[in-house]
Amino acid sequence: MDRTILHCDLNNFYASVEQKAHPEYDGMPLAVCGDPEVRHGIVLAKNMLAKQAGVATGEAVWISKKKCPGIVLVPPHYDEYVKYSKQVFGIYTEFTDRVESFGLDECWLDVTGSLKLFGCDGKGLADRIRETVKERTGLTISVGVSFTKVLAKLGSDLKKPDATVVLDRAHYMDIIGGMAPSELIMIGKSTAHRLELLGIRTIRALAAADRGMLREHFGVVADKMSDAARGIESEEVRLYYDKRTPKSVSHGTTTPRDITSEEDFKIVVYALAELVAMRLRRYGLSAEGIGLSVREATTLHHKSAQCTLPSATCAASEIAERAIALLPKIHAFPQPLRAVTVAATRLTDGSMTQLSLFDGENDEKETNLGKSIDRIRGKYGYKAVKRGLMLKNDLATNLHEDDDFLPFKR
Repeated sequence: MDRTILHCDLNNFYASVEQKAHPEYDGMPLAVCGDPEVRHGIVLAKNMLAKQAGVATGEAVWISKKKCPGIVLVPPHYDEYVKYSKQVFGIYTEFTDRVESFGLDECWLDVTGSLKLFGCDGKGLADRIRETVKERTGLTISVGVSFTKVLAKLGSDLKKPDATVVLDRAHYMDIIGGMAPSELIMIGKSTAHRLELLGIRTIRALAAADRGMLREHFGVVADKMSDAARGIESEEVRLYYDKRTPKSVSHGTTTPRDITSEEDFKIVVYALAELVAMRLRRYGLSAEGIGLSVREATTLHHKSAQCTLPSATCAASEIAERAIALLPKIHAFPQPLRAVTVAATRLTDGSMTQLSLFDGENDEKETNLGKSIDRIRGKYGYKAVKRGLMLKNDLATNLHEDDDFLPFKR
């Protein structure tokens, strides 16, 4: 029997929360933007009026102003978005325990077992959830109803705002068959272009394509793309209260000015490593791999490198030193850098990890020190404890407040 899966998407989430806080902006085009003073001046979200004027998420603020001269620009308030997100997700759990987050504003619900309880079909339950969210929060959601997660996600994108779209097995291809494969969640622009070169320009054509031919060109992802188009899926919607272990932890920033020396680069990396280590300890995890990504200031090209560690760590110093050692593989000063990201990969909870014969005592001391610092920061704020090298440098002053540049990623 087919499952009944909903994909719920909060409409214009950031902008909708800001308009609730500022009713004086009702009827006006509005965009939530990063801070241009620290070179984060892009549009993070916009309301429908701004969208109708051509304003696009991710574009520079000055471009949005040119498209829509009367647009209202407001800074993000991440704590408010988290508060509303938790409230809405709490409503979802009243209808099913299978609620799988896809960021702050989106999630899947498997309501197969709830339909008899509430005495309605998938569309009826979706409409009931929409009305409940609107009544309790003042926010609206769009809902896709289907028998796979991929198709439910696509359905929620087809009609906005505040709407329900059903893609059932009997009729889904009639509705989406002529759409581009890139409308499916796992197919990006590059893959869509390669499909087009093979003459596959629609979801219907992808569903009909020979699997063997797709495997020759796309490898292991070929079957996933084919299954998605054909409405085949075995992956379950996760239980809401399941502990979810991240596959990686990273933190990145666009610096307020270009990084032009190795000294400045090290300061930024240490600041980012502190944040990565803090989040690792929060999850109870350690990293067996480190990644470094940089963005050049002149060309805006991204470059990255990775390495494995002899033993797992959640120590900021070890993470920073390994990341710094990766720099010569991808970049040389004096060419300036605009952005840096440090990532912890190959995460482990310690149940299965390679032990090191060296520096075990030092690792344990730094881990305990890190936990003590976490407790101090938790009580007195992040700025209560700083590394000495960060005291007189503007590049790493407010990296922990960089949430405005990381929408929906926490």
